[in-house]
Amino acid sequence: MAESRYITTTLPYVNADPHIGFAFEIVTADALARYWRLMGDRVFFNTGSDEHGQKIFEKAKEAGQDPQAYVDHYAGEFVKLKESLSLSYDRFIRTTDPAHIAAAQEIWRRCAAAGDIYKKEFSGLYCVGDEMFLRESDLVDGKCPNHPNMTPIELTEENYFFRLSKYQDYLLAYLADESAVVPEWRRQEAINFVKGGLEDFSISREKARLSWGIPVPDDDTQVMYVWFDALTNYISTLGWPADAEGAFAAFWQDGVPLQLAGKDQVRFQSVMWQAMLRSAGVAPTKQVVYHGFITSGGQKMSKSLGNVISPSDLVARYGTEATRYLLLRHVMPFEDTDITWERLDEWYTAGLVNGLGNLVARVMNLSQLHIEEPIPDLGSLAELDPEFCALIDGYRLSDALDLLWQVVAKADEHMTATQPFRLVKSVDEAEVLQGKQAIAMGVVMLAKVAAHLAPFMPATSAAIWAAIRDNTKPENLFPRL
Repeated sequence: MAESRYITTTLPYVNADPHIGFAFEIVTADALARYWRLMGDRVFFNTGSDEHGQKIFEKAKEAGQDPQAYVDHYAGEFVKLKESLSLSYDRFIRTTDPAHIAAAQEIWRRCAAAGDIYKKEFSGLYCVGDEMFLRESDLVDGKCPNHPNMTPIELTEENYFFRLSKYQDYLLAYLADESAVVPEWRRQEAINFVKGGLEDFSISREKARLSWGIPVPDDDTQVMYVWFDALTNYISTLGWPADAEGAFAAFWQDGVPLQLAGKDQVRFQSVMWQAMLRSAGVAPTKQVVYHGFITSGGQKMSKSLGNVISPSDLVARYGTEATRYLLLRHVMPFEDTDITWERLDEWYTAGLVNGLGNLVARVMNLSQLHIEEPIPDLGSLAELDPEFCALIDGYRLSDALDLLWQVVAKADEHMTATQPFRLVKSVDEAEVLQGKQAIAMGVVMLAKVAAHLAPFMPATSAAIWAAIRDNTKPENLFPRL
């Protein structure tokens, strides 16, 4: 039965250009959205940009720019990904949008009305990279584990706090649902974090120190902590609270809301955000799916470490469709993946140039020359294989593509074993017919590949279908490097 499905990426922090880690997350979200649409579901796909906070304020100051002008530029760089990565999202939300600001202030008011916000003076170690206070137990060799190149600073100020400690039992009940968090070990990580004891967390900053943020309702001396502000995007993008009966009701309240996030987001997405929703009287996320990091030489790629690969570099070298393939097939969904340019070149050449590209050229060239009549019932091949669907439903997109490439390999083996290029040249009519039948079977196998490829490589899928429909050989899909 068709469902209303909502999917969102985390919002990238726009203090630098896009990098490969976010490209993987958003292409994964796009493939899932396209797959659900193919299956007949109604889909709302959200992404956007996280634009407040200390890091952005300081970067803008370093650049001699007004913070709004600074984030306008970098948000624009992320918007460009829609074309370069062939994305099909429904909304690109910016946390500087007036409607989002109103929603963040409303969720604050609701949490305050529930008695979950209070003000106190606090001293602690603060990580500028994560824009959050750290507990001693969080530190690794005295540093934030996510930003080992940054030294936490001692900070004392008066802030508003959220009563996270109040929601320990609720969060354990939420996390008891095995489907709430994927993969399982991330769910256990969230459970262990909650069982370790929850501390109330700071949700504001003094405006005198940091003016770039959403104003706290009824207190012009404070601005919202960037995480409290940014997390609200998941529902503000749906029109909450102004239009709570429209897209919000359809896709969040009555639908299947899914969030994708990196593995370092467990405390934010599965703990803090779910508690905020409960406090504000909003239904929780149905599921959070965490993915691993992309590393280089075993070291995490990050903007702060300066070792990133940019999506624009990938697209410039391989093209949009091949970039999607490389990310979706060769980046593991739940574990870290080590990537180098050498490996990317090998994967591109083996899987696309010598694999799918060669097969399409080989089959369609023979079909164009030797098949006169249309091949019947190819439309029936648009139905997707249950095993393939099960892998996507389990968010194992890499495994789904491995399964599809088994079909590519079988089609290639079929063409090699039957040798239709030799049979069609025979003077024996029976052998000529046999050769044509072998070519037709190759076309049928290509049609099956094209149908299953649609969520992952939509333009390539369409090009193969067009070649089959018109019985022509397409232009070289994947040129050699």
